[in-house]
Amino acid sequence: MIETIRNAWRIPDLRKKILFTFVILVIFRIGSAIPVPFINRELLSQILKAYEDTILGFFDTMSGGGFSQANIFALSVQPYINASIIMQLLSVAIPSLERMVKEGGEAGRKKLASITRYATIALGLLQGYAYYTLLARGGGDGQSAISTGGINSSFAAIIIILTFCAGSTFIMWLGEQITDNGIGNGISIILFASIVSRGPAMISLAWGNLQSGAINWFTLALLVVVFIAVIAFIVFITDSERRLPVQYAKKVVGRKIYGGRSTHLPLKVNMSGVMPIIFASSIATFPMTVAAFFRQPQAGTFWHFMQKNVFSPTSSFYAVMYFLLIIMFSYFYAAIQYNPIEIANNLKNNGGFIPGFRPGRPTSDFITKVMNKITLFGAIFLGIIAVLPIIVGSFSNISGLAIGGTSILIVVGVALETVKQLEAQMIMRNYKGFLE
Repeated sequence: MIETIRNAWRIPDLRKKILFTFVILVIFRIGSAIPVPFINRELLSQILKAYEDTILGFFDTMSGGGFSQANIFALSVQPYINASIIMQLLSVAIPSLERMVKEGGEAGRKKLASITRYATIALGLLQGYAYYTLLARGGGDGQSAISTGGINSSFAAIIIILTFCAGSTFIMWLGEQITDNGIGNGISIILFASIVSRGPAMISLAWGNLQSGAINWFTLALLVVVFIAVIAFIVFITDSERRLPVQYAKKVVGRKIYGGRSTHLPLKVNMSGVMPIIFASSIATFPMTVAAFFRQPQAGTFWHFMQKNVFSPTSSFYAVMYFLLIIMFSYFYAAIQYNPIEIANNLKNNGGFIPGFRPGRPTSDFITKVMNKITLFGAIFLGIIAVLPIIVGSFSNISGLAIGGTSILIVVGVALETVKQLEAQMIMRNYKGFLE
C-alpha cells in the first residue's frame, strides 16, 4: 500500500491532481469556519436544539456541522444535490428534456449542466430564505437569533440570504473544479470531506461517554467491531453485481467477420445508491419537522405521545416506517434509472441477445424479473444500514454516538469510487494500483 502511494506520487500528472484536490478541500474547510454576519451564535444553538430530530439534523450532518454554526457554507452541497435530483426526475417526466439528454450528445449534457447550475442558485436562495426565517423566528421564547446591531433589518436579511446562496454556489464551483482538474467527482469529494470532518467530534463524544460511565470499554469495543463490520458489508454489496450473459451474432461484411463475441450485462445490486435513504429520511422526518415549528404539546396529551413514541427517530414505529420507505423508494429510483425495454431494444439493434431468451419482449421481461429481485435485495441492504444506528442507539442508550447509515454509505461509496479512478489512472501508466 505504501509502495503504491509512492508510485502514485512519482507520477507528475497524478501528483498535481492530488495536490489540487487537497488545496480545494483546504479552501472548503477554511470557508466552513467563516461565520455569516448578523447572527447571534449563543441563541443559534438554543434554537436549533429543538430541530435535532428533524430534517435539519440531516442537513447539519451533510454540511459537516456547518448548518448548526450558520457559516457561509451552511447549505453545503444540498442545493446542488436537490437540483440534480429534480433535473434527473424531470428528464424522465418531460420528453423534450429526455431527448435533449439522450440525443443531444455532449452539447445536450452541457446544456443540462447549465440548467442544473441555475436551479442550484434558485434553490440556494430559497433555502437561504427558509434558514433566515427560521433564525428570525427564534426559539420557544420567540427571541430572534438575528442581531443587526442597529442596521436596517431588511438590509441584514438580504446580506444573510445572499451569503448563504453565494456559499452554496461557490461550493458548486469548487466541486466542478475538482471534477475537471482533480481526482473523483467534486461534489462527492466535498460531501465526503464534510462528513469526515465530524469524526473528531464523534471520537470526543465517545470518550466523554466513556469517562462519564455511560458506556464501558466492552460496549465501546463492540460498537467499533459493529462499525467495521458495517463498512465491510457496504464494500461487499457496493461491488456486487448480477451479470447477465450476452451473446452477439456474427456478421459477415465483405471478407471480414464482425461480432460473435460473448460479454455480459452488469446489474448492480445497489443500483440506487444512497438516494432512497435521502428520500425516505425526508419523508420520515417530515412530521417532526412540522411539529418543531409549533408550540410543544404538554406531557400526557395525545400529540405529546405521538411526538415522543411514534414519530421520534428513536421509536420502533419510525424505524419500521423508515425501512419500508427505503424499500419503496429503491424500486421507484431503479424504475426511473433503468428501462428494461430500452436495454432489450439496444441489444436487439446491435445484434445481441441473452441466451435462452428471444430478442424483444421476452428479453425485456427477463431483465425486469432480475431487476426486481436484485432491487429487493439492495433495498433490504439499504434499510439495514439506515436502521442499524437506531437499533444500536436503543440498546446502548447512547445519543449521537453512532454515525448515521447514510453518512457511512456516502463515505464508503465515495472512497471506493475515488480509489477506482486512481486505480484506472495507475493502470494507464503501468503501475500497480491501490486495489492490488
